[in-house]
Amino acid sequence: MATLNITPAAAQQIRHVLDERGQGLGLRVSVKPSGCSGYSYVLDFADSVSDEEVHFEAHGASVYVAPDAVEMLNGSEVDYVSEGLNRFFRFNNPNVKDECGCGESFTV
Repeated sequence: MATLNITPAAAQQIRHVLDERGQGLGLRVSVKPSGCSGYSYVLDFADSVSDEEVHFEAHGASVYVAPDAVEMLNGSEVDYVSEGLNRFFRFNNPNVKDECGCGESFTV
């Protein structure tokens, strides 16, 4: 069974953006071929869910993972971090073998 850890900070941000937006079930995560290292994360709102998506829930927030991304994300942690003026979701993914210098893409 796949695992995905959602930190309290990530859960709080997911709940916040959904509250601001006024709708949505959670955060949808997938991956796409991109960048110089192979794949990049794709984030979207989950307004509806397919039976194939894998659902993870923690701290009152839901994350839905596309079926083709489950293996690549298995064991990952979704966090929300602030670095200077930047705020973003960070994936601490133990499956990543290499990342590009800009941090936009990864290899598994």
